[in-house]
This record gives sequence, C-alpha cells and structure tokens, in this order.
Amino acid sequence: MMEENVLLLKKYNNRRLYDTEKSIYVTLDYVTDVVKKGRKIKVTDAKTGEDVTSAILTQIVLEEARKKKYLLPPPLLYLIIQYGENVLPDFFEKYLEQTIKNYLMYRGLADDQFKKWLEYGDNLSKINPQAAAGLSSFKPIFDMFAPPVKDDKKESGKS
Repeated sequence: MMEENVLLLKKYNNRRLYDTEKSIYVTLDYVTDVVKKGRKIKVTDAKTGEDVTSAILTQIVLEEARKKKYLLPPPLLYLIIQYGENVLPDFFEKYLEQTIKNYLMYRGLADDQFKKWLEYGDNLSKINPQAAAGLSSFKPIFDMFAPPVKDDKKESGKS
C-alpha cells in the first residue's frame, strides 16, 4: 500500500530523474527541495521497476555533505566502513531514526521551556513589590545576576 501524497519519480539509466506528476525531468536539487518541504518520494528504476529510493536519498545526503564539505566526523566514517555490513543495517533500521525524532522533539520542548522562563523573568520584573516580599530569601541569588550599581558619590568626588 502506497502512502498518499508520495511523489513518484522514475530513474533512467542516464541518471536522469523523471517527475511523473509534472511530466518533467528533474534534478537532485529539485528532489531535495521536495523532501525538505516534507513530502515523501518513491523512486523506481524505469527499466526494472526496482525501488531505488534509498539510493537516491543517500545520494542527496552525500551531495549535501560535499557542498558543505562535512557531514560525519572521520572516526565515525571509519567505523561505518569497518563494521558497516555487520552493525549498521540493524542500527539504522531500529535506532537512528527514532533517536533523531526524539532529539527533535526534546529540542522543541527545551526551546519552549526556555521561552517560558524568559517570559516568567520578564513578568517577575513587573511584579508588585508586596507580592515580591515572599521572594526575599532569594534576593542574594537574584543579586548575582543584577547589573552593577553605580555609586554617584564616588563618581562625583563626594565622600
């Protein structure tokens, strides 16, 4: 069963990719933009019908890395080459995708929490002095983050 809204591409022997929706030949940059916008693709070999989606997506990742001159650190690349066929299929299939999804979710949660703390700090500065009296035991901690106070007597030469 094929997912809805999946863009079907055909790959020809001459490495050309064909968008079956728009009936045009497309570049890897075009496919990259489609994926970055959140759309899934399925690429089949035009001659054999074989699903070559993973190969095209890998090619996109490698091309992006070539443009930026860096993707993965060399020690990790050595491990991939050395143990790849024994370890990587299981790792990629079971763990890497979920790890990245978890990272993105927790990063979003942390960003949201930090925004709430900033809003709380802003609201705290506008709090009623009587309501803030209960926070007096925290004054030494708050003072650590306060900007230095200028002493007008020392600056004007008065004692």
